[in-house]
Amino acid sequence: MLFDLERLTLSERRTLARLNDSKQQTEAGREELYPLVMRAAAKACVVTRCVRGIDSRGLHKTNLAALRAALLRVACPEAICLVDGFRVADLGYDQMAVVDGDCRSAAISAASILAKVTRDRYMRRAAERHPHWDFDTNVGYSTPEHRAAIVEKGISPIHRLSFASIAYTQLALDGTPLPPEERALLEEAQDFAETG
Repeated sequence: MLFDLERLTLSERRTLARLNDSKQQTEAGREELYPLVMRAAAKACVVTRCVRGIDSRGLHKTNLAALRAALLRVACPEAICLVDGFRVADLGYDQMAVVDGDCRSAAISAASILAKVTRDRYMRRAAERHPHWDFDTNVGYSTPEHRAAIVEKGISPIHRLSFASIAYTQLALDGTPLPPEERALLEEAQDFAETG
């Protein structure tokens, strides 16, 4: 997301001043802010990646590549790219990593609003195609109801096979609980992935 500070109206500056950590906003609050943020933006871009691509490359690498692709579409030589928490390799533009950027930068918070609204809208559409997993209410998060649906129905075509949360490692991909020894191996692999 690119903002041209010289072009922003007073109203748009006030809108941006209202932004904070998008995770603290309600879904309705993010939807209300979305058109205001889009109106204030000089450029905006959302990059999505398919679930099988995430499974093959890994979530972190895929996220970094998507972030880099989005920044390349909105960056310009006279601007500094603000990035939430870490620098992006081989960007070719000036950048600054902002720790807790979602809370400290209106630009990062605005980009987060754009991303979360896009994700929520996608998950509502996914719920129409895959109604058994309640994607419209859990938006893909590992809620008890979501895990129960996996136990009952198995996984959907949009579930990541590589997802390694503790909550999911207790389930086999066909929905049956894993034996304790297999669950222990998955938990050990997850610990290694988080530290290594």
